[in-house]
Amino acid sequence: MTATFVNIISVDPARQQELIEVLTEGTEQVIRHRPGFVSVTLLAAVDGSRVITIAQWDGPDDAEATLADPRAQEFAARIAELGVPEAGVYRPAGQFTPPARTR
Repeated sequence: MTATFVNIISVDPARQQELIEVLTEGTEQVIRHRPGFVSVTLLAAVDGSRVITIAQWDGPDDAEATLADPRAQEFAARIAELGVPEAGVYRPAGQFTPPARTR
């Protein structure tokens, strides 16, 4: 079963870019090298007030093991210095696409 780690981080708009840089550094140096890693998407709120991290994993155990990795925890501490994170690991509950179009 796949798992998705979602972290919604509230941030001072003046520090949004700095937060994105720390998230990028952590992803490039640690996260993408972890077992079970599939992808990371970073979303920046247009008003600068939030950054959302969406990380896809092969399974919840892979996501949880990464959260326990001391190197990942170092980046989590840096992130918490820049903003207020609200994170969790989620399982798929539904996915919707447009209906098939007829010609």
